[in-house]
Amino acid sequence: MDSRLLWGAVEMLILEVVSHSPTYGYEIAQSVAQHSQGYFDLKEGSLYPALHRLEQQKLLGSFWQEVDGRRRKYYRLTTAGQIALATKKQAWQAFSTGVNGVLGAEYST
Repeated sequence: MDSRLLWGAVEMLILEVVSHSPTYGYEIAQSVAQHSQGYFDLKEGSLYPALHRLEQQKLLGSFWQEVDGRRRKYYRLTTAGQIALATKKQAWQAFSTGVNGVLGAEYST
């Protein structure tokens, strides 16, 4: 996939996964990969900077939890994150509808 297209969608994908329940980085990456049937493979180099940006923007909150002797940083969606996710989803739907309209159009020459 063209990385320029993915860049705009990464934050929306992360917000969507976290909207279902608090979760940590590796689990977010696995969920995105599973639900996209392997199409999206979020690497550490794009996932963690995006998580930090979303946290700085107050769209995600975080807390540490110990599980099986390991400390993990869990992320949860904030109220602002819920609003941002809804806005991003609406924008994505409008964008994809427009693109699909052009791609599915029949042109006469």
